[in-house]
Amino acid sequence: MFKIIFAFFFIITSLFSTEVKEAKWPMGETFLTFLDKYSIPQSLYFDLEKEDKELCSEITADRYFYLMENDDGTLNQVLIPISEEIQLHVYKDIDNTYKFQTLPISYREYTETIAIPIMTSVSNELQQATGNAALAAHLKSIFKASVNFRRMQKGDFVAIEYTQKELLGKPFGQPEIKSAMIEVSGKKYYRFKNDDNDKYYDQTGKAFTKIYFFKIPVSYSRISSKFTKKRWHPVLKRYRAHLGTDFAAPRGRKIYAAGEGRVEFVGRRGGYGNTIIIRHPNGYKTLYAHQSRFRSGIKRGRWVKRGELIGYVGSTGLSSGPHLHLGVYRNGRALDPLRIIKKPEKIVLKGKAKRTFVANAKITMEKLNAVVADENRKEATKLDRMASTSTLTPKEI
Repeated sequence: MFKIIFAFFFIITSLFSTEVKEAKWPMGETFLTFLDKYSIPQSLYFDLEKEDKELCSEITADRYFYLMENDDGTLNQVLIPISEEIQLHVYKDIDNTYKFQTLPISYREYTETIAIPIMTSVSNELQQATGNAALAAHLKSIFKASVNFRRMQKGDFVAIEYTQKELLGKPFGQPEIKSAMIEVSGKKYYRFKNDDNDKYYDQTGKAFTKIYFFKIPVSYSRISSKFTKKRWHPVLKRYRAHLGTDFAAPRGRKIYAAGEGRVEFVGRRGGYGNTIIIRHPNGYKTLYAHQSRFRSGIKRGRWVKRGELIGYVGSTGLSSGPHLHLGVYRNGRALDPLRIIKKPEKIVLKGKAKRTFVANAKITMEKLNAVVADENRKEATKLDRMASTSTLTPKEI
């Protein structure tokens, strides 16, 4: 354990003391093509265990990664985040060979409450104030049933209490909005997150999160591998992760869409072999890997219903036997499929739970309103200062 921690400390120290290239993972690039680019033997990949090979298939385009090169252009080391908890690390060892390992991501997490007067648009104002493009998208998603953001004008206000991870000075992963207020033409709208079920409600306890549920997409004999975000293996002395659930099933067994949505990807995907990815409402995606073949007519852009046949169980890619690897993601964050696939849950607050929630919401409302009032005072002071320091000069004749 100490060795891994020390190695990770050395990496982070190197990142801060040596020039690091930060870039977005290119579209169409795979882990193998990346190795080829730096003339690294592909055996580095093929010698990995099955779970590590699957993690290499989790690399997605436009995600930031961190690269260090030697003076001659060869690779010194690279850190490739594949989730909010785990990253891939390829480095040149002292024996001049390349090694692979998975490491936890060391990030800072902070919570802040901000109030922003709207001058142009919500997206633009939040981006300028926080540098966080995802914050506006999250805000709009929890208010979309009540607020027309296009009608917001100069003088309207937004107040948000949110938590955000930060990596190397930049927002990392998805923000989590704890509470928010939007003021449009003097009318205020509130949302508060209930920590008991991660759903949003207004100040009266009325639910504003639509329930979207998935069904198990295959008839299976057993679960051969469960979801693991980040786990220290005491025998192997390293971190392991498995960002999905494996359902053991006979070759050729039918696979059905876990929920309705639009097909985003159909084809080969690294160690996942024949794979289908479906984009669902509310920021969800599902991934179905190792299929033997796809159902005829399934192609990118097609809308499928929950329970519709999409393919057949196989062992394509890097697989030790026929099974379905199911991945579930929300806003790019890997989730445990077994916690998502369940019957629709009841989200109506009643009795003591409702009374407690409403009481806590009232306290948070006062906090949000105080932040807005403070921001209003700053704006008024700013305007008064501008008026007192400005002078009129006569025009030159």
